[in-house]
Amino acid sequence: MCAAARMHLDEPVIDAALVRRLISAQFPQWVGLPVTPAGPTGADNAMFRLGPELAVRLPRVEWAAGDVRREHQWLPRLAPHLPLPVPVPLALGRPAAGYPWEWSVLHWIDGINPAAAVPAAPEDLARDLAGFVNALRAVDPAGAPAGPRSVPLASRDGATRAAIAQLAGSIDTAAATALWDKALRLPEHAGPPVWMHGDLTPGNLLVATTGRLTAVLDFALMGVGDPTADLIVAWNLLPAAARPAFRAALAADDDAWARGRAWAFSIAAVSVPYYRHTDQARTSAARRVLREVLADRSV
Repeated sequence: MCAAARMHLDEPVIDAALVRRLISAQFPQWVGLPVTPAGPTGADNAMFRLGPELAVRLPRVEWAAGDVRREHQWLPRLAPHLPLPVPVPLALGRPAAGYPWEWSVLHWIDGINPAAAVPAAPEDLARDLAGFVNALRAVDPAGAPAGPRSVPLASRDGATRAAIAQLAGSIDTAAATALWDKALRLPEHAGPPVWMHGDLTPGNLLVATTGRLTAVLDFALMGVGDPTADLIVAWNLLPAAARPAFRAALAADDDAWARGRAWAFSIAAVSVPYYRHTDQARTSAARRVLREVLADRSV
C-alpha cells in the first residue's frame, strides 16, 4: 500500500503497513480488520479506515502531534452539547514502530465533503453551520485550553505579508495589502472567551446528498478565546449569496465580520506558497478563497 504523499519536511512515512503494525502491537482486539487509506489526505493528519466502523488518525507533522491529547480530553465533553456528530476518540495510541507521536482510533462517520464551488442548498448549509457554531460557543469554557487560532490578527502579520509578496503576479497585491492593513486596525474581540472549532473548512465538514450539514470533523485547533476564526467558512465554502444568512444567524457585527474575512485571507495566502509544490488541490482551493475574499465588498 502506498504511503500518503508527503507535504512537510521530515514527515514520517505513514502507510497502511505502519497502521497494521501499530494496531497489532497496541490494540489486539482490532487485529485483522482491513486498513485502507481514507481520502482526501489531510494537511496535518493522515486518516485510514479500520474495518467498516473505525478510523485511525495519525499526525503527519510535529506541530499537529500535541493536538491528539487535546481531542482525547475535550471532545468527549463537548460532544453531548453539540447538535451534530463529532469524532469522539476511542483509543489513544503510543509512539512505536518508528512512528514518533501519539495517534488516535475513532469511530468512522459516514458522509461526503461539501463542494466549495457550488454547495447544494447553500443557505440551508449556512444556517446549519451557524447553528453548530452557536451551540459550540454556548458550551461552558471553564478550564478549557486556549484555541491556537484565538490570537490577534497581528500575530500573523509577518507570515501574511511574506505570503502576499510571494503571490505577486497571481493576485492584486495592492488590494491584498490594503485589506490586511485595514484588518490590523480593527478592534480586537471584546467579548468573553468562548469555544471555537478553529478550522471550519470543506474537508472538515460532512453533508448529506441534500446539502445539509451532518457532521463536523477534526477539532485539532479547538479551544476557547476569540472565536472570530470560525467565520472563515463564509469564504472557504459558502457562496456570496449565502453569507448573509450565516452572518445574521451568528449576529456578527461589522468588525467581527471583517476580522473573519481577514482570517480567511491570511490562512489562504500562507497556504498557497507552502503547498504549491506538494498539494495542488489544496493550493487551488486556497487560491479560490483568495479570489472570494478580494471580491467581497460586504464590509
